[in-house]
Amino acid sequence: MFRNLGAYLEALERRGELKRVKVPVSSDLEITEIADRMVKRGGPALLFERVVGKDFPVAIGLFGTRERTAFALGVGDLDELSEKVSRLLELKPGRGGISALMGLLPKLPLLKGFFPKRVAKAPVQEVVLKGEAVDLNRLPILKCWPLDGGPFLTLPLVITQDPETGELNLGMYRMQVLDKRSTAMHWQLHKVGRRHLEKARRLGKKLPVAVALGGDPVLTYAATAPLPPLPGVSEFHLAGFLRGAPIELVRGVTVDLPVPAEAEFVLEGYIDPEEPLVVEGPFGDHTGFYTPEDLYPRFHVTAITHRKGAIYPATIVGMPPMEDAYLIEASERLFLPPLRLVLPEVADYHMPPEGVAHNWVNVALKKEYPGQAYKVAYGMLGLGQMMFAKVIVAVDADVPVRPGFATLLKALEHALPGRDTLFLRGPIDVLDHSARAFAFGGKLLIDGTRKLPEEGGEVPWAPRVHTELPQDPEALAQRQWPGVWGITLRKARPGQAWALAERLLQTPASAGIRLLLLADHDTALTPEELLWAVLNNIDPERDARVMAGVEGPVLVLDGTRKLPEEGFHRVWPERIRMDERIKALVESRWEEYGL
Repeated sequence: MFRNLGAYLEALERRGELKRVKVPVSSDLEITEIADRMVKRGGPALLFERVVGKDFPVAIGLFGTRERTAFALGVGDLDELSEKVSRLLELKPGRGGISALMGLLPKLPLLKGFFPKRVAKAPVQEVVLKGEAVDLNRLPILKCWPLDGGPFLTLPLVITQDPETGELNLGMYRMQVLDKRSTAMHWQLHKVGRRHLEKARRLGKKLPVAVALGGDPVLTYAATAPLPPLPGVSEFHLAGFLRGAPIELVRGVTVDLPVPAEAEFVLEGYIDPEEPLVVEGPFGDHTGFYTPEDLYPRFHVTAITHRKGAIYPATIVGMPPMEDAYLIEASERLFLPPLRLVLPEVADYHMPPEGVAHNWVNVALKKEYPGQAYKVAYGMLGLGQMMFAKVIVAVDADVPVRPGFATLLKALEHALPGRDTLFLRGPIDVLDHSARAFAFGGKLLIDGTRKLPEEGGEVPWAPRVHTELPQDPEALAQRQWPGVWGITLRKARPGQAWALAERLLQTPASAGIRLLLLADHDTALTPEELLWAVLNNIDPERDARVMAGVEGPVLVLDGTRKLPEEGFHRVWPERIRMDERIKALVESRWEEYGL
């Protein structure tokens, strides 16, 4: 448990996991480039003490490694989160009455801290700014990537209350600064905050909103967690359960909402559902691509409160690995025991970073009957945010689900393309740019479990890697792994990827191959980048085909950019890349930063 962000930073510094940057740096791209380099090399968190033209320092990389995320959440390893929830959910069949109540007594210490604590005074209200004194430009809010529409708050804890039921929600939604006293609020189609706003609209009311920054890092994590809708339970309860001590809440100064007493900042205000929506974006998102401009509600800031000596917390998202991958893994571990309550045959699951959360899920199951892998996949697709999963790969319980590429290779040993692959349709993350339509698209299930006789049995297959690959003028780069063939091309005409695949699959190099991945010319042929690019750029029902190779069927995924001539009429976004001048600046100043 850390009382606040300052206590956490002190603990990181004692562990040698915090570096202070004492020279002036810019919140416009420069901090992003430094932080991106640091997280990709597994380096320490950073505290930028002097941000040009701003009044507060910036802390970033708070969850920058798996080990640091575990430390932030008060455990030695993220797997301990599963153990903690398992103890709480352990059921004793057949118990009832007094026996059942007595069985709950040993679990009560696990709920220590579950209920938030209301306080009258709070450090976050040591300084109160209202009216003309409100100026978001004083905060070192980052412009993360060159094509971003402006500065964005990237670790905001957004607090709203259901206008009808009074249920609280704490969510994390990016917020673009529009002017000194307003931001856009990125409430996507499926988000709870959006539902609260729609209810306020029907009731003819403005929706009060509070946005906290900082506090115990457990609270920041809780705002990202896919908490199921449980009456009377909010992310404040989850954070208290994880930290073993209640979250202290104080009433806002200008809004009747509870806010974290130990936060660094709180932005208070409202959203008027009758106001016109505002243009938000572009934003370099966790997918590694820019999400284009769209319309979202405007958040009006009526007050800023902060503690004396406040520190502004931030994160960046983009091409993995980024620190959001470790927050996602924390949620995996936390929600594995509840998943097993619904699907008891699940041994483990993992969302590899290359899949940027929803694009790829590996699941291992204790298989007992034919078709069980599909039953598990269908069940997972019906659970909360798992409905957005695009590709689910099922393996047997004795196969590790991480690292993702190794799991995929094992799955291919037992997955005959066509027979053991299945296409579905369903909801898709609104940030997915390749789906056939906004928030709706195809899904792919790959059954990589050992096949029972009723499923057709095992098909003999020897995965191969060929040293001699065919020379095709449109294949810019090629690489093979056991059973997998990766190819890049410069997309210039409709159907080009399929024609290239057909030519190459007729060559001897397709022997022992079950998966062919096609990507654009700017994709590096490492397993991580290739899978990241392909999974981002496919709608499986449209972009996956089973084609003939010289030794059998091959699953082909066309992960190239889609053209209007191919029937694709949505905006195809730019891939996130840092400005070369900023990269050169950071390179030249690296020793000056003290890193």
